[in-house]
Amino acid sequence: MAKKSWLARNKKKAATVKKFAAIRAELKAKGDYAALSKLPKNASPVRLVNRCKVSGRRHGFIRKYGVSRLSFREAALNGLIPGVTKASW
Repeated sequence: MAKKSWLARNKKKAATVKKFAAIRAELKAKGDYAALSKLPKNASPVRLVNRCKVSGRRHGFIRKYGVSRLSFREAALNGLIPGVTKASW
């Protein structure tokens, strides 16, 4: 499990991105990069981190399912993900 502070930090960044999304889009459309650079750094969507919904892990994230590889494997082996089976040949 990821530290609570990391999860809280990412949640705070997501809120900031959402808050400034309209302003950023407007400034980008105008091409006003000077004003864009004066916005908070965390207003940029690039600074968000994909985190596992179960464990909060950031590495080994599978975007389609929204979980890390470890959580995905455990859920798939327990039959919690429809249509996913363990390969055998």
